[in-house]
Amino acid sequence: MDSQTYDYIVVGAGSAGSVLANRLSADPKNKVLVLEAGRESHPWSRIPVGFARLIDNPAANWLYSSEPDEGSGNRRIPVPRGKLLGGSSSINGMVFVRGQSQDYDTWAQFGNRGWSYREVLPIFRDMESYQGDGDDEYRGRGGPLKVTENHETGPIYEALIKAAGQIGINYTKDYNGASQDGIGMTQTTIRNGRRMSTAYCYLDPARGRPNLTIQANALTETLLLEGKRCVGVRYTVGGQTREARANREVVVSAGAINSPQLLELSGIGQPDLLQNLGIEVKHALKGVGENLRDHYSPRMKWSILPSLGMTYNDKARGLGLVWQALRYAFTQKGLLGLPASPIRAYVRTRAGLDAPDAAISWIPFLATSDFKISKQSGVTAIMNILRSESTGSIHVSSKSANKQPAIRFNFLSAQLDREVTLEAMRITRRIMTAPAMQGIATDEIAPGINIASDDELLAWVKNNAETTYHPVGTCKMGSDPMAVVDDQLRVHGIQGLRVADASIMPTLTSGNTNAPSIMIGEKASRMILAAA
Repeated sequence: MDSQTYDYIVVGAGSAGSVLANRLSADPKNKVLVLEAGRESHPWSRIPVGFARLIDNPAANWLYSSEPDEGSGNRRIPVPRGKLLGGSSSINGMVFVRGQSQDYDTWAQFGNRGWSYREVLPIFRDMESYQGDGDDEYRGRGGPLKVTENHETGPIYEALIKAAGQIGINYTKDYNGASQDGIGMTQTTIRNGRRMSTAYCYLDPARGRPNLTIQANALTETLLLEGKRCVGVRYTVGGQTREARANREVVVSAGAINSPQLLELSGIGQPDLLQNLGIEVKHALKGVGENLRDHYSPRMKWSILPSLGMTYNDKARGLGLVWQALRYAFTQKGLLGLPASPIRAYVRTRAGLDAPDAAISWIPFLATSDFKISKQSGVTAIMNILRSESTGSIHVSSKSANKQPAIRFNFLSAQLDREVTLEAMRITRRIMTAPAMQGIATDEIAPGINIASDDELLAWVKNNAETTYHPVGTCKMGSDPMAVVDDQLRVHGIQGLRVADASIMPTLTSGNTNAPSIMIGEKASRMILAAA
């Protein structure tokens, strides 16, 4: 069996793993191997609107799905995950949201030293090159990750901002600054019309380093353990089995779905579950795969008068699509340069809250079930509770690394999630029927004004909502009995092994999870290098 030795092995070249590969190999004395189960790249990944072509594309997406449960109307919910260098940062909607200071202060209050907002803010600043009108106390200008203000303009956005103001939601120029409150245009990981994935911003600049090996199409099957120490990994490339040994550390950055899967395949997890599948128990750790959280989001839809020409249903039809392609080619703007949702609001669903507890975002068109632009003119509004309290699990269902684990979300199992989701829907209705939207938005297509009571709305959500693709928490950080890693991201009870990705989040952050995942990769690299 082919075997080589490195100082550090990073499993997963996604949002956090690509960062680790760059930072750990910056010192030429460190020999680093990064393994990615997916392919090198995909042509649609470069173009921002390409996310719509990758959301169900098996060439770039693992196409996972959840187990049916009561909260999803016993449906299987799609769970897209990136199958490329850059991981999900190579297929996501390119929305850049750090979250609220309270998110990180809560982690610190759980006993995770070094994770308060005051302590992670410098990392957020250092990692970004922000091109926008923000306060330099909060924003960075010289980091590797290019973050840009969304350049979309038009009467539909002006009307939404005005309508939100009419119901008490003020405009904000920087929801990643001092306060998240309000409605504003989306900040994106797009620059000059190109997706700024971590593969592009972190891996590509490091590719020429002789001490860094990037291996795509490499499925890691198990961690190699000698007693209670991780000494390497076993993986396959093109059907050939290989081993790699780590002199210092192995860092698992395979994401909230595959990191717990790899730990369990390696014998680290709940003994009964592993034994029932014939997996030898190497280390009992009952929190592996538990504490799964995600943002569960109904999609409400309104028709817009087509004669106004405000939506891409009107502007990208027929020859209009050719014009959009030309516009993108020459200006990098228009439909092809869009993030997933160009405008968003962070709102409080009840009086007395210190900060927003719900998010609403809008897509300036209607799409069909196969992600094509609908012939009908309209807008789609997506809303969710920010800090979901419903928790589920991800566990292996087979000894094989090729079989997807069982994903159980238990959506809406927490009463707070039900209450905030319903109120966020009602706030969205108030915005869409405010005076500024009169003569623009006509009919509520989904769920429809006839669905009004709590029970009716909740039933509709269960039968129609999807996630916003933000799974976290399955290898959570902490010191309680269900924690998997400590505040240095070291796996409890195992030497030489860390986990660094969205799976370590004890709770959801208030918004899209890509920015926090990149921050976790940055912070993990600092801790690893400091311990060397």
